[in-house]
Formats: sequence, structure tokens, C-alpha cells
Amino acid sequence: MKRLLLVLPFVIAACDGGSTAPTSPAMARANAGAISLSTRANPTCAINGIPVPLGFNEFGYNYCARIFNGPADGVDKVNDGMVWGDPTYANDHLSMKWNAAWDACNAAGTPDACAGAWTDNEWNGKVPNGSGQNWHYKIVWSAICAAGQPLTDGGYCVWGSYETLMDQGVDPALGPGHWWFAHAKPNGYGS
Repeated sequence: MKRLLLVLPFVIAACDGGSTAPTSPAMARANAGAISLSTRANPTCAINGIPVPLGFNEFGYNYCARIFNGPADGVDKVNDGMVWGDPTYANDHLSMKWNAAWDACNAAGTPDACAGAWTDNEWNGKVPNGSGQNWHYKIVWSAICAAGQPLTDGGYCVWGSYETLMDQGVDPALGPGHWWFAHAKPNGYGS
């Protein structure tokens, strides 16, 4: 059985940049959230000091708005009818959102930069020639996971320092019904 969590690591590296690490969580959110728009012929925004074109690219990413929306085929930045070499999920629809702290965490990787980082991924495989799976993931940076401590709230650690708050959906390969692999309480992203 394949799990769709394979898509999420790509988002972690989606806006990798070489900016200086902020010194506090509040500063990380403020600095990473500062999007300056250009009014030139080719408008851009700046994320972690790196100019990025406005709007969606050919793969489905809109880095300035911090979303991906489109066929899963584009999530690996190669429109080839596959997702990382596997055609199973290429026709599925994927919608991902992440916040400024997620970008700051990718750029700096420090606890101060990562505090408050989150991503929300919604997978819809109930499309023509799709996988038939529907999944919703909520993932946040977690000091508990980063410290290697066990969680007690219903989530699980992934990628070392992130907590999956919600991992739920439908997969015909698992049988009928709705499946829950994580349902942390509370289930929100915090402030």
C-alpha cells in the first residue's frame, strides 16, 4: 500500500534560500512574511530575500501566495505524467498551502525560524484516471518532535522535527470507509 505522504517532503525544499536566520520566532514570521511586490514589467515578490515571479508557474506552484494547486504531476517540477517516476498519482489533484514560517524554516532550519511553520495538503484522486484516494494532511513544526520526544496528543512525528496533526482520508485499497492515521488534539495550527 502506498501512502501519499511522499508528496510532502518536496514542499519542505520548495523555497530553499540562503537567508540569514532570524533570531526569534516572531522575527522569523515577520521577516519571512515580508513580501515586497515589484511593479516592473515582470512583477515579482521576495521570499527570504529571493525574487520569485508572481502567479502560478507551469507546474502549479504560486510561491508568492504560498500555494500549489493543480495536477499532482507537477509537484515534482517535471510534467511527465508521473510523480517522482510513478504514474499512479499523476492525474490526481493536489492543493497545498504553507505559511511564511515554513519558508523561513526551509531557509534557516533553526528552531527560532521554524516556530509556527505549517503546511496543509489536500489530495483528490477522485478525478478521471485518478488513484481514487482522497487525503488531508496538516503538518506543523514541533519542538517535541525535534527533541525526539514522544507525542501524546494523537499526532505523529515525521521528517524528524514535524508533527502530523491530521492524516485522514479514503483509499479503496484499504477497504470501505474513512481512515484516520492521525488526529491530534488540538488540531489547529496555533497562533
